[in-house]
Amino acid sequence: MPKSNAKGKGGKNRRRGKGDGGDEKRELIFKEDGQEYAQVLRMLGNGRLEAQCIDGVKRLCHIRGKMRKKVWVNTGDIVLLGLRDFQDEKADVILKYLADEARSLKAYGELPETFRVNDTDGFEEERDENDDFFDFDDINDI
Repeated sequence: MPKSNAKGKGGKNRRRGKGDGGDEKRELIFKEDGQEYAQVLRMLGNGRLEAQCIDGVKRLCHIRGKMRKKVWVNTGDIVLLGLRDFQDEKADVILKYLADEARSLKAYGELPETFRVNDTDGFEEERDENDDFFDFDDINDI
């Protein structure tokens, strides 16, 4: 008699999801009324985070259900928040912008210059000859 999988809720394909084909460029989404751009300050766990909005308010944010396990949000990311009508200190994360999308938002003037977009590429060019490097062979001479 075959062993039954009593996991429920479907099999491998359900967990994997549809192949949405994320390699194509998506259209840039601007904020509407009731929405605000923000930068993630810290992750709190359980799908919650703290974000600094453009309007100067720190808000406790909740990552919405569709994004929660699909999109990975880190500190320093630029996100689009849906503001709550009667809770000014709370908001919901609607969308996470990729680094190049955040740069184009900054070029359009939607984001202020104080928002620093995480630049992971081009790190090697920023070094100059004055940077300190440690050579572990020198430690034995002390």
